[in-house]
Amino acid sequence: MNTATPLLVDRRGFLKLSAAAGGGLLLGLSFSSAANAPATITNASADGADVFSPHALLRITPQGVVTIISKQPDMGQGVKTSLPMIIAEELEVDWKDVVIEQGDLNPAYGGQSAGGSTSTPNNYSEFHRIGATARTLLVQAAAVTWSVPAGECNAAHGAVHHRATGRSLRYGELVARAAALPIPPAPEVTLKDPKDFRLLGTRITGVDNPAVVTGQPLYGLDVRRPGMLHAVFEKCPAFGGKVTRANFDAIKRLPGVRDAFIVEGTENLNGLLPGVAIVADSTWAAFSARRQLKVTWDEGKVANQSWESFVAEAREKAAAPGGQVLRRDGNVVAALGRAAHTVEAEYLYPFISHATLEPQNCTAHFHDGVMELWAPTQNPGAGADLVSRTLGLLRDKIILHITRSGGGFGRRLYSEPIVEAAAIAHRVSAPVKLTWSREDDLRYGPFRPGGIHFLKGGVDARGRITAWKNHFFTFGNGARPGSGGSLNPDEFPGRWLENYLAEQTIFDTGWPMAPWRAPGSCVFAWVIQSFIDELAHAGGRDPLELRLELLGERDEVPNGGSRGGAYSVARMRNVMNLAAAKADWGRRRFERGQGAGIAFHFSHRGYFAEVAEVTVSREGRLKVDRVVVTGDVGAQIVNLSGAEHQVQGSVIDGLSALMFQELAIERGRCVQTNFHEYPMLRMPDTPAKIEVHFLKSDHPTTGLGEPALPPLAPAVCNAIFAATGKRVRQLPLSRTDLSWA
Repeated sequence: MNTATPLLVDRRGFLKLSAAAGGGLLLGLSFSSAANAPATITNASADGADVFSPHALLRITPQGVVTIISKQPDMGQGVKTSLPMIIAEELEVDWKDVVIEQGDLNPAYGGQSAGGSTSTPNNYSEFHRIGATARTLLVQAAAVTWSVPAGECNAAHGAVHHRATGRSLRYGELVARAAALPIPPAPEVTLKDPKDFRLLGTRITGVDNPAVVTGQPLYGLDVRRPGMLHAVFEKCPAFGGKVTRANFDAIKRLPGVRDAFIVEGTENLNGLLPGVAIVADSTWAAFSARRQLKVTWDEGKVANQSWESFVAEAREKAAAPGGQVLRRDGNVVAALGRAAHTVEAEYLYPFISHATLEPQNCTAHFHDGVMELWAPTQNPGAGADLVSRTLGLLRDKIILHITRSGGGFGRRLYSEPIVEAAAIAHRVSAPVKLTWSREDDLRYGPFRPGGIHFLKGGVDARGRITAWKNHFFTFGNGARPGSGGSLNPDEFPGRWLENYLAEQTIFDTGWPMAPWRAPGSCVFAWVIQSFIDELAHAGGRDPLELRLELLGERDEVPNGGSRGGAYSVARMRNVMNLAAAKADWGRRRFERGQGAGIAFHFSHRGYFAEVAEVTVSREGRLKVDRVVVTGDVGAQIVNLSGAEHQVQGSVIDGLSALMFQELAIERGRCVQTNFHEYPMLRMPDTPAKIEVHFLKSDHPTTGLGEPALPPLAPAVCNAIFAATGKRVRQLPLSRTDLSWA
């Protein structure tokens, strides 16, 4: 398998690729609407010969080179490898003979946003259809060539074979004839039986791995354009503040500086905020000039807001009714009055940063009435739309090239760097690369919102949960919670308990917010699964036994409205039982200071359970010894290597957030400035064993970027309680003294 990148092509090369994509546009209709249309037009290949292109995402040359376009952005989650595998599987071509190209933003490709574990479920069926349709056409072309029924032929290893005579034709030899055939209607296209898969479910290394480990240009920061200038953008330390004045004359006299000016901006916290742009000959000159910049800001009302004041206000209002009732079942007050044991607890978690390894950046060039952009983005369409709306440019005058991203986690669903670069380039007659510093990333977010939960629960004399109340304080910009800060009324154990009350109070802030990995679920699982553990111990029950009892014997619980389909209780029970079996739950004896914890969660269409084993020293030093992860994401694991890495990365990412990450917000601004104040998990703190087990089920194949993360934090915290008797109710862990006597 080979890879190709369009990143560093010159202008001539780019225009050739754009022309090819334009040809694909004519072919990018859904197969249902294109049935009986010609399979392809005659796009010229590099040597002038025709290519076979039954879909905008697939080309085969007369030389037999199979090129599959990766339309989704890849930020390390591996879709540049896994999704093309689906087409290659159905096409019956060997993976080593496939070339992968990263596609630019192109309406012919369909949806190109990567987030929320949607890339696989949104494309899985269509990609099977693309590969199978191309295979069908090639088989038909060979049958016509040999004047035999197509049913006597089969495709394998990049060739079509006639079983009766032993004749074979390579795909390249069939290009011209296949290109003249009409695209068959869907009923005439047969997908492979999963039992015949040769590629899906195997371990395939990432197509970009060699370039990544040898430092080849792939990322947004690697983009170079002839005559390119470099820019920095200084915004108000308090979120959303405006520029009053700055020392522009002094800045423009500094070495290498070409220009410095105010960008008026908008009030959109996830868009173009007001600030000062400095454009220079190099990144060094731009960053050096920024250190000499003196700006007077109008910080606005946000400068009066702080995290600590909101926490204090929440504690004052905890006992009062919430601003909204999310769900009310039965009579919680009466049930708590009848309970044999009650537990009351405050759970608190802070705002955190996405902290992508590659800082935010974008290269923009406004030329000939066209805004051309190169960006590491999860949501290229939204980026182009934001530029169009903000700068008043026609949408078809915006070209966006997608680069590989050095981490995403939801951060790059938002497009502030793209619109900032475009606004600067709109004024400068040259390509401009805007680079955020690491400090910019931590200061300006957007952030995963924090939250405070005030919980009360009751159990009866047999240790069964009989009542649950949660008054949840969250944060928003206006009357709605920020992205990732909204508690769903159906969130477990809602719908399972007769007496259940979930209330929500929203603090209106001017703080930028965005979904972090497994938005919402990343913290709600910690709160809910930790409190279930508290109730289990209050009632003298085994934590696994109580969870299974709570789930019950039903196969499904209907959805209440806002979060997808029905909840499959059976799938959750299965992954819980598998996790317990793999971890020898209840059969192992631990010394004091050691223990195991269990948790489960459903999110983003995936069912996951995890068992964590920990050691806590008397001095309070935590070591996570082992994590057993079991998951059900449907009928097919696409790339086993990538799937395992997604889960292992979720465990490490979740542990990093659990142990260290916290942003303090004071006077409407972020206090932390860089990684020395916002540590990430280091190798010595990584679990020695992360065991991953997938349980296949007869359900559609879904994604893996999110659902394995949420159970990690509660499993570890429940294990800490088992080891020390200390309950963790505030994140990060550094806030809790874990020492024991």
